[in-house]
Amino acid sequence: MANEYVTLAELKRAFNMEADDTSRDEDLDRARASASRSIDKTTGRRFWLDPLPVQRTFNPRGRVAREADGDLFLVDDIGSLTGLIVETGSGSSWSAVTDYETSPDNALTEGKPITGLLRVLGTWGGTTSRLRVTAQFGWPAVPDDIHEAALIQASRLFKRKDSPEGIIGSAEWGVRNLSRRDPDVWALIEPYIIPGF
Repeated sequence: MANEYVTLAELKRAFNMEADDTSRDEDLDRARASASRSIDKTTGRRFWLDPLPVQRTFNPRGRVAREADGDLFLVDDIGSLTGLIVETGSGSSWSAVTDYETSPDNALTEGKPITGLLRVLGTWGGTTSRLRVTAQFGWPAVPDDIHEAALIQASRLFKRKDSPEGIIGSAEWGVRNLSRRDPDVWALIEPYIIPGF
């Protein structure tokens, strides 16, 4: 398991389990992984950072926003400037681009990712060109909201084994159906969903 947004120790604490009790670790780990990947799929992004720069190629079609001060190329979340290389071209012919600014302004200092590259008073080229970006993709750090949503969802998934038909009962409330979507999880992750995703 890797890149989960909640640790095994945190999930054990949520259930008042002893740290040295390993009897349910496999189920807890599965719940942590499922909750984290579910958040990724729902939001259309991931909140962990590549350990090393990775190269991705983008088609400009549908990714360029014309702004008053130039073309803004919308890229996947970039969580670090370390190793950032931007090139334009196609096939085996690529040219380095250095006259761009990252957007939004101050994103990384505010704990948010870079989501666009702005060519000030310029364009990103024709429709046959591609943009190749080498970067550490993801978020600079896992936001507190995502961490909390993963903890709630992982707890819910772990307890799901006690309600295989989606029905849960208690002496206080009686028998009731589980809701399809946890409203607290949704409220925490909704602001992070990529618009239009």
